Amino acid sequence: MPVKPAHIVIIGGGFGGLYAAQNLKQAPARMTLIDRRNFHLFQPLLYQVATGGLSPANISAPLRAILKKQKNTAVLLAEVQAIDPANRQVHFSDGESLSYDYLVVATGASHNYFGNAHWEPHAPGLKTIEDATEIRRRVLLAFESAERETDPERRKAWLRFVVVGGGPTGVELAGALGEIAHETLRDNFRQIDPAQAEILLVEAGERILAPYAPELSEKARQSLEKLGVQVLLKTAVTEIQAGQITLKQASETQLATHTVLWGAGVQASPLGQVLAQATGVELDRAGRVKVAPDLSVPGYPEIFVIGDLACVMQAGKQVPGVAPAAMQEGKYVARLLRQKLADPQAQTTPFHYLDKGSMATIGRSLAVVQVGNLKFSGFVAWGMWLFIHILYLVEFTNRLLVLLQWGWNYLSRNRSARLITGEQTLPFQTPIVSSEAKELSPRV
Repeated sequence: MPVKPAHIVIIGGGFGGLYAAQNLKQAPARMTLIDRRNFHLFQPLLYQVATGGLSPANISAPLRAILKKQKNTAVLLAEVQAIDPANRQVHFSDGESLSYDYLVVATGASHNYFGNAHWEPHAPGLKTIEDATEIRRRVLLAFESAERETDPERRKAWLRFVVVGGGPTGVELAGALGEIAHETLRDNFRQIDPAQAEILLVEAGERILAPYAPELSEKARQSLEKLGVQVLLKTAVTEIQAGQITLKQASETQLATHTVLWGAGVQASPLGQVLAQATGVELDRAGRVKVAPDLSVPGYPEIFVIGDLACVMQAGKQVPGVAPAAMQEGKYVARLLRQKLADPQAQTTPFHYLDKGSMATIGRSLAVVQVGNLKFSGFVAWGMWLFIHILYLVEFTNRLLVLLQWGWNYLSRNRSARLITGEQTLPFQTPIVSSEAKELSPRV
């Protein structure tokens, strides 16, 4: 009687899960990739969708299309709600279940509001396509609402944009907003001058891009200021409400604004808690699973956790939750599983993360790159950033589309995906304190 091939279940079609699946293409096993979405998303370019530079289709690709040539791999559109290690089963939210021999959990992370979840409706983060299109909607509607507003103070509130968090996401969003206000929307309006927009980047620490060398952080700050962004360091957010944010330096200051964007922290996927309850594994403060050196759950050698959900320690430091780390972890687990399939008793080497450097873009021809002791900034760094990001886009058609779109945007200083979508597509209006309607007049 033939031996039934092992079943490898991978939860999550992000960088970690997808790279694990692709590197198991020739494995003598059957695989099932499970995701709540039917597509792989290239998260590093989400900010381009949020600011109208690219459309969602440019940075995503259907999982079934990516894996269609892998005959040993099935794709399921489902949401995993529970994991039963004793019976080696995963349970879906619709009541169905699936058995596994090996399980790889790579469900990523979401926003972290540090105990202030009520801020989320007023300050969206940037982790999904829906987040990106919501941010794009709010940003563009702010300019449209300012065009309709005749009260100077209320108009100023519409034209004030606050980005919270001085990491790569916050820096990229703030820089893109600066370009939109000073270049993209130039001469698009008649009642307002978009260049008068006030863009604030708020960072609680002493400098932006803290993991980078101090000189690169300073160059990034200077580049942002050239784009019209005010960088507020050592500034904490104490409250966010509809139409207002409260900042604290030496004292508290309340600012009227209708557009607050969140880029200050991440919280691990809820499946971390599910695993902790099922296996007793320890979690870190952000809800990440503290894995063994081979990325397995301690005491459960058949369960692996990778990507942003995993807390991986190396030489006393935590491996960063970035796309290159997730890719390397996915490849490592695939190699380890091939070894286990060939010899369940085979000795394995611990995972080792190779840091290939860090990069962040600030604006057109502006970026910072750090590779070991090498540091780059300006146009050279931007070119490196552009090449690497296009290289890692999954589908060839996506690479071509992004290259063409970016090339055109670079030459024309345009952002062609400036679409206002969603339920609210008309300008937000606040009541005008007047018994008579005010007539709009052209800006001189």
